[in-house]
Amino acid sequence: MMTDPIADMLTRIRNAFGAQKQSVDVPHSKMKYALAAILVREGYFDRVELAENKLTFRLFLRYNSQKQGSVRTIDRISKPGRRVYVAKDKIPTVLNGLGTAVLSTSQGLLTSRDARKVGVGGELICTVA
Repeated sequence: MMTDPIADMLTRIRNAFGAQKQSVDVPHSKMKYALAAILVREGYFDRVELAENKLTFRLFLRYNSQKQGSVRTIDRISKPGRRVYVAKDKIPTVLNGLGTAVLSTSQGLLTSRDARKVGVGGELICTVA
């Protein structure tokens, strides 16, 4: 039994970038798929495709011309043993705006920039830079 599936997804992504893979397969859940879609929209990955069996999805990694990954760090903030919540005026900036924080809000999963626009806080899921 897995206690933190989101941390497992982020670790799979870190390991895939370290091994310079083209894609990584992740077990499907609505939350993980929404997180992957946000990271694709923010430009950290090329695309995400749902597998035919709908049990996994494939995340295609993005590299620059020097074969460096587009993600330098991807960190899990809120964990099952320690939930981290932020108010709308305390939403953190990652690398002075160069990175992205992902929050779980009453409006769904949002980036830190979108959460500030909407004016909601929530659980701080992860940061990506």
